[in-house]
Amino acid sequence: MPDSAFQQAASQLGSIADTLARDGYLIIPDFLPALACRALVEECRQYQQQGEFRPAGVGRGENWRVVPEIRSDEIRWLKPDDCGPMQAAYLRLLEEYRQTLNRQLFLGLVEFEGHCALYPPGSYYRRHLDQFRGVEQRTVTAILYLNDDWCVEDGGQLRIELDGQGNHIEVLPQQGTLVTFLSADYWHEVLPARRERLSLTGWFKTRPIGDIFPLA
Repeated sequence: MPDSAFQQAASQLGSIADTLARDGYLIIPDFLPALACRALVEECRQYQQQGEFRPAGVGRGENWRVVPEIRSDEIRWLKPDDCGPMQAAYLRLLEEYRQTLNRQLFLGLVEFEGHCALYPPGSYYRRHLDQFRGVEQRTVTAILYLNDDWCVEDGGQLRIELDGQGNHIEVLPQQGTLVTFLSADYWHEVLPARRERLSLTGWFKTRPIGDIFPLA
């Protein structure tokens, strides 16, 4: 089942890349079927039961720290060599997306990094940009939501700022919905969730600039 469940999603990747190039972001409801999403949830639950989720932090390297006032979710990194069959199939789909983006948009993406993100009731992630200061490797963000029967009253919306004038959109983290956008262009936040909220969240990255243009 894993690969067959992703065939329809794979057929959309070319048009997704076209829209991303034109608009900078897009939201695709029912990108993955419910059966595949439920299997992905089950794998996340297994990691949760095994105690493999950790509090998420902010910053990188020596500046990494847990700051609950900024974000209060928990994560488990997606590892190609240590994941269930459905996560492995999803990572293969994302590899197809990476190749499509490079072929159509010439972005020079070399890898994907991501995690399972679990938001307990009451948790959130304040307004932020998906790039570290001075490090511009994260180029395209991809978020897949795994929450069945989510409604506005459950909170946990992804709020994406469209400009500097206060215009924004809010996305319900509904099962099967894919959100993808140019990482450097869109400030966003996760509003407080009133029930447990799950997603697979990650970024397509370029090489560090020093690897492309070695310093003398």
